[in-house]
Amino acid sequence: MSDPISALGGADFAGFATIREIGPVGMITLRAKAGTDGLEAAIKAATGCALPAMLRMETMEDRAAGWMSPDELLLVLPYAEVTRALDAIASALKGQHHLAVNVSDARAVFRVEGAQADQVMRKISPVDFDTLALGELRRSRAAQVAAAFWRDEAGFTVVCFRSVAGYVMALLSQSAQPGSEL
Repeated sequence: MSDPISALGGADFAGFATIREIGPVGMITLRAKAGTDGLEAAIKAATGCALPAMLRMETMEDRAAGWMSPDELLLVLPYAEVTRALDAIASALKGQHHLAVNVSDARAVFRVEGAQADQVMRKISPVDFDTLALGELRRSRAAQVAAAFWRDEAGFTVVCFRSVAGYVMALLSQSAQPGSEL
């Protein structure tokens, strides 16, 4: 097996906020109806995290479980552990209707950090950042492309399709240019 390669080779930018590509990151899309027997156990076995409430991202160190829609969860974990996590999900949900897919290589992941990180995000997404709570997950857009992001104490994690990683990096970098603060 070849070594994983991030979309942009760890690109970064230092402006009034810091932008970093942080891949490769392990990601699993888990589709299952809410309340499915074994769903909570599957998430716990795969990530160690609790079943997230609506619009929430549950995190534990380098692992997370996020609510993407009523029947979709995003599981985040170290890249090397995805196969083990998929096996754990299959075991916990055996006999239950579900779909668990490794989407790690189809995504790019960025961090936007610093005291003014929210200003970068405000420029690119139609979200009310005044009401976006810590640990809240949003599916929205970054200018013209689909994106998901969540806030923590240090800033934001932004996930997009790998095919638009260069565009998103340029967008985030341009939005963090010194002198363009809101």
